Amino acid sequence: MKDYPKIRKLMERGNGMLGSQCAILGGAMTWISESNLVSAMSNAGMFGILASGAMNADALGSEIALTQEKTKNNFGVNIILLNPQLQNLVDVCGERKVSHVILAGGIPDKGIIDRIHSYGMQALSFAPALSIAQRLFKHGIDALILEGNEAGGHVGPLSTMVLIQNVLLNMTGYPIFVAGGLLRGEMIAALLQLGAIGCQLGTVFACCSESIAHRAFKQALLRASGRTAVTPVQLDKRFPITPVRAIENNGTDGFIAKQREILSKFESGEMALDNGRLSLEHFWAGSLRRAVLDGDVEHGSLMAGQIVEVIKEERSVTAIVETILAEAEAFLEHSSPKDGDYRKNGSIL
Repeated sequence: MKDYPKIRKLMERGNGMLGSQCAILGGAMTWISESNLVSAMSNAGMFGILASGAMNADALGSEIALTQEKTKNNFGVNIILLNPQLQNLVDVCGERKVSHVILAGGIPDKGIIDRIHSYGMQALSFAPALSIAQRLFKHGIDALILEGNEAGGHVGPLSTMVLIQNVLLNMTGYPIFVAGGLLRGEMIAALLQLGAIGCQLGTVFACCSESIAHRAFKQALLRASGRTAVTPVQLDKRFPITPVRAIENNGTDGFIAKQREILSKFESGEMALDNGRLSLEHFWAGSLRRAVLDGDVEHGSLMAGQIVEVIKEERSVTAIVETILAEAEAFLEHSSPKDGDYRKNGSIL
């Protein structure tokens, strides 16, 4: 990795917390963020994150061990709070000496944060609003990820731009990463200047050469436009869903049908709210598997962020990281130009 002194200086806080060379998190993507991709990320200097998805404790333990065989660098594990084996999954991470646990799919309580800390691990979580961010820091969370609605997969209601202004700029000095709709190094550098300690990127790594995703899946994302990366309709406000952004296809209709099925069971008293949400998680996991591993891009779930608008080629993790750092460094070197745009001659590379 080349030396980029200006951007590395801005990344010092994030790198110090993560134990990485580059304060870029790899967004956890079920079926995609497995040992091969995660180890490649951490070996490239960034911070890979395993997606535990619907794994049980034994499966997660095996995946962690496999990742540790492929990299000696730190990586984290993303755990869905709805998983009924939540505490067991945290215990496996602790026993396997994972450095960080990222809690997703809800708002963690203090008890699970304390459980993570009892193993000497650090806890990260997502915050969709300022009040929740403040509460999580009071409960001892080590860092937050502000993920805007532009992101792929499970997303909150607000855009990255709004979260930056409502949370990041109002919580100066707190350890906060920003995610959603990010790729260019200039954007990452600017966010670090605004107080972020790092950023998280996902979709671009789903398309990278180290990703085990089926070629048909990668090609579908590379051909897509940001306008086709959509979130589904919520059928009934009594049964709130966590929106999942994906490329429009026939599989999108399958989610509507699944919602109708679960809503009917919820209304009849056959299914509790949490069980219904967990059932939807299993639906997404299965649908995503068909697309990612089997290449069924017509009926499987093509989870992706709106950043597909600007991702048009398959590259290696190292190439992506090097480009981001070079773009960021060039931006910082010319952030106060005397005569116009810092990219006077087009490309900065």
